Formats: sequence, structure tokens, C-alpha cells
Amino acid sequence: MEAMDLVAQLMIISATTAPKSKGENYVCTQILKGKDLKTLAKKMIEFGIKKEKKDFDRDAKNVSASDAVVLIGIKDAKPLGLNCGACGYTDCSSLSLQKKKDVDFMGPVCAFRTLDMGIAIGSAVKTASMFNVDNRIMYRVGAVVRYMKIVDWDFIMGIPLSATGKNIYFDR
Repeated sequence: MEAMDLVAQLMIISATTAPKSKGENYVCTQILKGKDLKTLAKKMIEFGIKKEKKDFDRDAKNVSASDAVVLIGIKDAKPLGLNCGACGYTDCSSLSLQKKKDVDFMGPVCAFRTLDMGIAIGSAVKTASMFNVDNRIMYRVGAVVRYMKIVDWDFIMGIPLSATGKNIYFDR
């Protein structure tokens, strides 16, 4: 378990130091382990049933069997200022004026800030891979972590970690 803790911490470093648009960091990170994983898995099953969404039970089994979960998300990310329209609005000031909508995640969000989060996630899973730690990026983990108010971020993905003889995140 010490080795898995170290890998999770190294993943956090990778996410933190990953390149960000304009060098502005809105990426947040956290590690879940121990009994928090069993609680999360239970809530994932309940959430899937309550919201009538599929595969939350399947991913909950993976979380329950994992050694840790790395959370990577963004919070209060300000628009980049390019007026590119990728967010669906004509300019960044329009995006800033939009009322936030809370579904599984809070949006709208600047596309470049979402890309920053994606690059941070890619850097983190690359680090896990370098140490041969099995992992999988999971939307469902992020949605339930937000629902449980474990963190107050706007957009979250969870990355469960495992080191067994067979990758538990495939052939599910």
C-alpha cells in the first residue's frame, strides 16, 4: 500500500505541473483511499439507481476493489479570453454572464480550462502507467464525488488505481 500511496502522490504532482493555458491553474486534486472507497462505491450504486443511469454499479465494483482513487477537477475556472466560441457562446464575457447549471457537473466551463483538466489527467495517468499501476479515468466517480460533496469543484474525473495480476478495469 505504501507504493500505491507514492504513485497516487506522484500522479498529483504530474497533474499539478502539467501545462495550463496562460499558466493559470484552476486544476484541483485529491486522493481517496481506505474506507472512503467503500463509501464511494456504495453511493455510486445508489446514485445510478436514483438517477436511472447505467453502469454506476459496474464502476462501483471497480472502485471498491481499488487501492486508491485520484480525483482531478477544476473549480471556478475563469474563461481564457480568446473569444473562440468553443464553449458555445460568442465571447468570453458572454460565458461569464451565464447562469451556472448544476447537473452531474457545474457548467458551462471554458473549453480551454476543460482542456487543461484533460492534460492534467493525461499527465497523471501517464505517471501511473510508468509505474505499471492499472487505472481508468471515470466520469461516474467524479459525478458521485460531487454529489456527495466530498469536494466542491465544478467538474471532476476520478482515476481508480489497482495493482493485481489482471487489470480490473477491463473485461468488465
